[in-house]
Order: sequence, then C-alpha cells, then structure tokens
Amino acid sequence: MEFDNLHEVLRSLYDEMMPLSAEMAAVAKGLAGLGALFYVALNVWRALSRAEPIDLFPLLRPFALGLCIMFFPTMVLGTINAVLSPIVTGTHGILEGQVLDLNALQAQKDQLEHEAMLRNPETAYLVSDEEFDRQLDELGWSPSDLATMSGMYLERGMYQLEQEIKNAFRELLEILFNAAALVIDTLRTFFLIVLSILGPIAFAISVWDGFQSTLTQWFTRYISVYLWLPVSDLFSSMLAKIQSLILERDIEMLSDPTYIPDTSNAVYIIFMIIGIIGYFTIPTVTGWIIQAGGAGNYTRNVNQATQKAGNVLGAGTGAVTGNIGGRLMHKQ
Repeated sequence: MEFDNLHEVLRSLYDEMMPLSAEMAAVAKGLAGLGALFYVALNVWRALSRAEPIDLFPLLRPFALGLCIMFFPTMVLGTINAVLSPIVTGTHGILEGQVLDLNALQAQKDQLEHEAMLRNPETAYLVSDEEFDRQLDELGWSPSDLATMSGMYLERGMYQLEQEIKNAFRELLEILFNAAALVIDTLRTFFLIVLSILGPIAFAISVWDGFQSTLTQWFTRYISVYLWLPVSDLFSSMLAKIQSLILERDIEMLSDPTYIPDTSNAVYIIFMIIGIIGYFTIPTVTGWIIQAGGAGNYTRNVNQATQKAGNVLGAGTGAVTGNIGGRLMHKQ
C-alpha cells in the first residue's frame, strides 16, 4: 500500500468515527443541564440580592450551548469542517502542482545527465552497454589491453555499485520523509477524533460558571490541529519548489556540451533531511496561526517586566544620586 492510500485511510477513519460524538451528547446533556440550572440560579440570585434588573441575554448562553450539544456532529463539527476544508483543498492543489513540475524537471535532468555522460568518451561506457561492448571490441589481447579491459570492468562495477548505494540511501530518505508526514497525519487524525468525540463534554463543562474558557480552548485546539495538514502541504510545496529551482539550474548547466555532470545528488539528500526534521515543527507553526489570548498575555507580561525594570533602575539611580550628594555635603 502506498503512502497516499494510507493518508486516504486516515481521512476515512475520521469520517467514520466522527458520528460517535453523538453518543457522548447524552452524557453531555445531563452535565450541561445541571450546569445551566446552577448558572441561571446564581445569576438570578445575584441580581435579586443587589436589587438589580435581571439581564436575560447572558442567561441564553447555556441554552445556546445545549443546542450545540444536541446537534454537535452537524451544527459544530460540520460547520467547522465546512469552513476549513477549502483551506485543505487549496493547499493540496498547490502541492500537487509543485510535485508534477518537480517530476517533469527530474526526468528532464536525468535524460540530460545520461546524454552528457555519453558525450564524454571516458564515461560513456559506464552508462551504455553498447559503448562498453564497442570499446572492448576495439581492444586486442595484448597484456596492456587485458589490463585496460580489467580496469574497465572494475570501474564499471564500482560505478554501478556507487549508484546502487546512492539510490538505496535516497529511497531510505524518501521512506523516512513519507513516514514523517504519515506520523503527523496520524497524530492529527487521533487528536481530531478525540476532540470530536469528547467535544460535547467540553461544551457541557463550559456551561458551568468559571469554566467558560473551556469552549474557547476547544475551538483553538481543534482549529490548530486541523491546520496541521494544510501547513504540512505548504511545507512540502516549499521543498518541492526549492528542488525545482535547483533542477532548473542544473538543466541550464547541462545544456552546455562541455559541462561534466555531478551525479552525487547531495543537494537532494540534504533537502530530504531538512524535510524530515521540518515536519516535526508543524505543530509549533500552527500554534502561531491560531491562538486565543496569547498576544494579550504576552503584552501584559512584557509591560509588567518593563515596569519592574524601570522601578529597579529608578531606585538604583536614586540611591547613586543620594550617595554622591551625601559625599559632596560631607566634603563641604
């Protein structure tokens, strides 16, 4: 089974398990109903004790959450997925376009490298069986010709072994690269399933007074995890674009008949390693895209730290000024 089919299996798994969230709605209804009772009673009692008019608008919040719990798979999950699915479709289209361009350029580069090796008499027999047989036919049976023949066999064998090792290492890195993408997609599917199934419980807990932030955090985490796949596609598209630019430069140089190609594929291997490491930074990047209340807390902490530093600096300056003034008065 190919890696693309495994990604399709994960998407099918999420679609099949998403309706299980409806089974948690029964438990969430009781929890939300009890929380709504205490929430309404507390707000009404607070208003009566202060002799204030009862504000009905905040009291509608538990009922709105109750409707979301009752129709959670369609009203909540269906709405969020419908809004975010175009992002996934768009980024996947970008990735497919870049991969198609990359494959075409790679095939063109391989063809030009083969032709460049054939143009060079010293390397033509390494890649062409016809050229190898022709050069062998030109040799005689003298000791020097036999030594040359043995050297040709040895060089050809070493070249083929080197290419096999490079191709094996390249295939290993490609497997690790696809495995890293599959790990991210598997974790994403697992987190989405957990958030989807236990979503009604999170909505029910947010009804209780003091746990209102649970609702915001659930939305934040769900959207953040959902965006793992688009960010992964964008990262893969960036790597494919970089490799396309490198291939275009190689093709331009291979167009020169005097250019000797480099078949080491070191740049390709380096970017594969970068891609494997970069895949595991995707959760951090999506955390920058969607975040609830992060900027405000950060700004408040920075302001507090600045004020403390200013107070310490002011106190230190005042102490130094007082010491200097005291010394001057003592001298006078």
